[in-house]
This record gives sequence, structure tokens and C-alpha cells, in this order.
Amino acid sequence: MPNNSFLGVFAKSPLKPLEDHINIVYKCSRSLLPFFEAVFAEEWTAAETIQKEISTLERQADTIKRELRISLPSGIFMPIQRQDVLDLLTHQDKIANKAKDISGRVVGRRLVIPSELRDEFMEYLKRCLQATGQARKVINELDELLETGFKGREVRLVENMIEELDRIEDDTDKLQISLRQHLLRIESTLNPVDVMFLYNIIEWVGELADISERVGSRLELMLAN
Repeated sequence: MPNNSFLGVFAKSPLKPLEDHINIVYKCSRSLLPFFEAVFAEEWTAAETIQKEISTLERQADTIKRELRISLPSGIFMPIQRQDVLDLLTHQDKIANKAKDISGRVVGRRLVIPSELRDEFMEYLKRCLQATGQARKVINELDELLETGFKGREVRLVENMIEELDRIEDDTDKLQISLRQHLLRIESTLNPVDVMFLYNIIEWVGELADISERVGSRLELMLAN
């Protein structure tokens, strides 16, 4: 059973654990920046250390997820359904899972990012992480939305934030296409198996933005209802 301290926090703010969860998830995904800097330098010991930190953060997010699922009462007297909270939680958790998968796959294979792709790859990664950061901002507005009864200027503020999240995700799609085209041009010079994994990693990094956009879409549907 969850401990009393967690239940106490939940009693004060039904959405606080959801915000705690997205904050850990964001920290987990942001760790990919120093991780790939170490990978670029082929400093594999440092990369492995950061990968372990990412896994630790992912486990912390899992702990909050489990406690929230257990503690979330079936009848919350607020303009948000229990299932909506659980759906948001599921999407958020996938971001941390994906960050762990990316770092684990790269370290496990000691996958070198070709020097020709590194600047473009880092621009792409940063934009995808901006999407996770924007999802975090949106979720951290939930308490304010609750206080206003999901009405008024706060709703418009969150809607604008969701629109910005959509724009960021659109940018990541364009950056991914460009990066994949660049890889296509040089893939004949690379190990064919590495090429396969590189395409895989590019896709997974893009999923950080895709999943973040789904967090915004789920909240947008809640506001519409």
C-alpha cells in the first residue's frame, strides 16, 4: 500500500502527483543531452554513468505512477475524470520509458553517431526535448486550471501552450525527415547494421516529441469536455 505521506500530498492536491511525475519524466529525458555529448566524444564510461542515471529516474517515475494508480480515488469531486488522469499518466510515463530505451540501445551497442550528422542530430534532439518541456509546462498548469474550475483566462493560456506544443512537434517531424535524408546520403559509407540502428534511434528520439504532443492532445480533449 502507498505510504501515508504520499496520501497526504494527494489529499492536498489531487493533481500534485501527476505534476511530480512529469517533472521526473522531463528530468529523465533531458539527461539525453549530456548522454549524447558523451557518446559524440566516445566517452563510453561517462555515457554508461548517465544511462544508469536515466534508468534511476525512470524507476522513480514508475514509483510515482504506481502510487498514483493505487491512491487515485474513483470519485474525485473536480471537473476531471479519474480515467483522464490515468490516461495522462500513461502518456507521460512513455516519455521516460523511451529515454531509457534510447540510452540503453546506444550504450548497449556503443553506437557511434557519424560526425557528419552530429550537429543536425543535436538540433533535432533539442527540439524534441523542447516538446517534452512544453508538455511539462502544460501539466504544471493543472492546479491553476482546477482552482478556476477549468474556466476563464487560464483555459486560454493552456490552450495557447498546447498550440505551441503542436508547432514544436511539427518542427521535429521536419527535422527528422531532413536527418533521415542526410543519413541516406552517407549510409553507403557506414556499417549496414549501424545504419539500421541509427534509423531506429532517430525514430525513437522523434517519439519523445510525438508522445509529448499526445499529452497535450489528451488535455485538450479534457478541456473541450
